[in-house]
Amino acid sequence: MEEKYQISKKILNTVGRTNAQYNLIQEGDKVLLGLSGGKDSILLACILERMQRHAPFKFEFKAVTIHYGLGEDFSYLTKICQRQGIPHEIYHTSIADTIREKRREGSSYCSFCSRMRRGALYSKALEMDYNKVAIAHHLDDAAESFFMNLTYNGSLRSMPPIYRAENGIQVIRPLIHIRERQSLDFVLSQNIPTAPDCNCPAKQPDSDKPPIARLATKNFLAELEKNNPEFFKSLKNAFSNLHANTFSDERFLDK
Repeated sequence: MEEKYQISKKILNTVGRTNAQYNLIQEGDKVLLGLSGGKDSILLACILERMQRHAPFKFEFKAVTIHYGLGEDFSYLTKICQRQGIPHEIYHTSIADTIREKRREGSSYCSFCSRMRRGALYSKALEMDYNKVAIAHHLDDAAESFFMNLTYNGSLRSMPPIYRAENGIQVIRPLIHIRERQSLDFVLSQNIPTAPDCNCPAKQPDSDKPPIARLATKNFLAELEKNNPEFFKSLKNAFSNLHANTFSDERFLDK
């Protein structure tokens, strides 16, 4: 039997503290993981498998990969899950066709696709009686979301570690305090294959709205961190240190 992938103690400690702080996974939970095949979701799958073996509480988890209907080949992902002892299912959908039919011209592939992918994952969780859905968003994703909402939507919002969806399922983000580069280091150090960009509908030839805004935001944040190496540490702390009454929202003003 092949050896399990090695996860750094720093990553494991960070995820462990995050799980304890926000009670993300508890005794008796049934967790459905959205496994895209990218570096972040593969890392999370491996962490959950290890957590299941070593945590002082019992929980179930299964990885589900959403197939868009673009002819994706997830055989490499099946092999990874088999090697790691991760229960895995590929859920075939027609998301790509639906995007082509119903997406408004000029609107973003990413937001529409994300909603449909999340909806498919929720449906699968409800169908199989899972009470939590795990998503592999990390601190860089939360930062990008915050600045994109600030810049393009005029709102102060980001990505919480845990929230309850309208259908009652709790959505958790165990990697929310992990940096993207840590996920990258993990897959590179273990020689783990990851999903190619061509699996993304926004990368298809008929896409008239590539995700340029997110790339611009990512580059902006990289420049901020270059000038201030403590930037992401400060931002992480800021997300847990809100002073709502210092803004102009009437709901929070000290009157």
